[in-house]
Amino acid sequence: MEEILTGIFTAHAKGFGFVKAEGMEQDIYIGEEEVRGAMHQDTVEVRLKPGQEGRRREGVIVKILTRGTKSLVGLYQESKNYGFVIPDNGRYVRDIFVPKEHSMGAVNGHKVVVLLTDYGTGQKSPEGRVTEILGHVGDPGTDILSIVKGYDLPVEFPEKVMHQASRVPEEIFEGDFQGRMDLRKVPMVTIDGEDAKDLDDAVSLQMEGENYVLGVHIADVANYVQERSAMDREAFNRGTSVYLVDRVIPMLPRRLSNGICSLNAKEDRLALSCIMTIDPKGTVIDHVIAETVIHVDRRMTYTSVQKILDQDPEETKAYQEFVPMFQEMEKLAALLRKKRKKRGSIDFDFPETKVILDEEGHPTDIKPYDRNTATKIIEDFMLIANETVAEDFFWQDLPFVYRTHDHPDPDRMQKLSTFIHNFGYSIRFKDAKVPSWELQKLLTRLEDTPEEMLISRLTLRSMKQAKYTTECTGHFGLGAKYYCHFTSPIRRYPDLQIHRIIKDALRGRMKEEKIQHYKDLLGEVAVQSSERERRAAEAERETIRLKKAEYMADRIGEVYEGVISSITQWGLYVELPNTVEGLVRVSSLQGDYFEYNESRYEMVGAHTGKTWKLGQTVQVLVTGADRIARTIDFELAEPQEE
Repeated sequence: MEEILTGIFTAHAKGFGFVKAEGMEQDIYIGEEEVRGAMHQDTVEVRLKPGQEGRRREGVIVKILTRGTKSLVGLYQESKNYGFVIPDNGRYVRDIFVPKEHSMGAVNGHKVVVLLTDYGTGQKSPEGRVTEILGHVGDPGTDILSIVKGYDLPVEFPEKVMHQASRVPEEIFEGDFQGRMDLRKVPMVTIDGEDAKDLDDAVSLQMEGENYVLGVHIADVANYVQERSAMDREAFNRGTSVYLVDRVIPMLPRRLSNGICSLNAKEDRLALSCIMTIDPKGTVIDHVIAETVIHVDRRMTYTSVQKILDQDPEETKAYQEFVPMFQEMEKLAALLRKKRKKRGSIDFDFPETKVILDEEGHPTDIKPYDRNTATKIIEDFMLIANETVAEDFFWQDLPFVYRTHDHPDPDRMQKLSTFIHNFGYSIRFKDAKVPSWELQKLLTRLEDTPEEMLISRLTLRSMKQAKYTTECTGHFGLGAKYYCHFTSPIRRYPDLQIHRIIKDALRGRMKEEKIQHYKDLLGEVAVQSSERERRAAEAERETIRLKKAEYMADRIGEVYEGVISSITQWGLYVELPNTVEGLVRVSSLQGDYFEYNESRYEMVGAHTGKTWKLGQTVQVLVTGADRIARTIDFELAEPQEE
């Protein structure tokens, strides 16, 4: 009997694709001839071909159930009586035919949004009409706008939302303080990047004997964004603020995010505070969660706090009344980090990319954005607050949104274990699973070894994605039993949602009806927020890849030293110290016929035995950069000796 499954089709730029079907551990491979007109993200029915033991299953698409794409972004090319759009996303392999009367007057080189009116058949091209002209391909900002539209990111706020935002007061009044804990006399600061405008967390630290009293004070956004209001529905739809290289697409209108909800220095603000008493071992021995009113004394930057910790005389003098607090913060953060590491929290310290743009939006520099002691202090304080709040509400047994991270897939861990064995490392399994502390120990042993980057990356790729759930199943990567996102309600919807739950609980409103209301609501919030977070992360990555390609296009012919960061059957990926990654195609490797050894992640010469390994340092020549495909091509620039 034929086996028919339903799933989502993921297309590949080369014409073939895969279907992720329920109940199948591995995706089903669909050859180019078997795609049958399906497009990327379509929901399809697949007939499985007879399987061969131990091999990936293959299938044939027999029916397209629903189309996953309604519009595309691409480059318009005109002919005499018609035009066509070449999609930006390489997964859409067919150009879209556009009748002249549906072109909106677009000309050669325009980036456009095209609405699909006909999905085409085997012989006939898909057809569409232009709904928006984004600008000429060479105009400043058109490239990023194309990505924004390609990911369907909402930019402008609807009129109703802006009208609601305009009614939000610009300052708080005495009447707002009722029933709140007054912390305005407690010395506190915000610590953020230089260009941050939406400051949603402040910190305070006092000593009580040998114990630390750490206050993490979060903007009370829920006070201004009422559930089911137009502003709330829009925030739910957006899910998160999106940080692209040249702009921020906020979750909430700027009047709130940069105004009344931002914890600006020298102004009274409403907050939700988590005040924790922490003993010298780094254990939270007591805590209070309360609605508060706060007054931030100083707006600090990571750079400034770092200088103070490094005992810079000028900076120390400018902030002398806060210097002892910053020194205690450094001690406490180190304590918390040590305790987390001991229980198995895994810290992948891959540098993020910082892209410097000129006024026209062209990249002038690309460099790794490293975490310093000051950024780690804030990370550590936010983590402990998120854990404390999650544990509190878990034991209250109230509906909640947790941030969870599942155990890695045992098969993937087994493969990793086999691979690292070649380097003399091992990981131990417990009940067929790898505990997080085993991976933490592995990363510690790898520090400053030649294979550190290689094995760290493979370990990261073996992990699952963190997500939002209504069940508290723990956070594998942090080695935490209880975890949530409480600290960023200006820019993340789950945080705003749990603030409402916290406030209802604090005010004694958690009666049966309210509990049922949250039970009905939170499943959708968790799924939507996880999906929106992934979309934002992909869009952010794409804008960085685009600017890297643009940056390297001006450096064709230059030679750099880099490290082999990944190997596939089509070539070696090499990463430069500035985080730019390019591909050395296998066809360009000289002196032998090279094949990819999948089990050892190596490229091996069939006759000479010459081997290219992950983590190996190489010299590369920049040979090409494609801004549309967002790819960079390298060739090896060193003598390829035996």
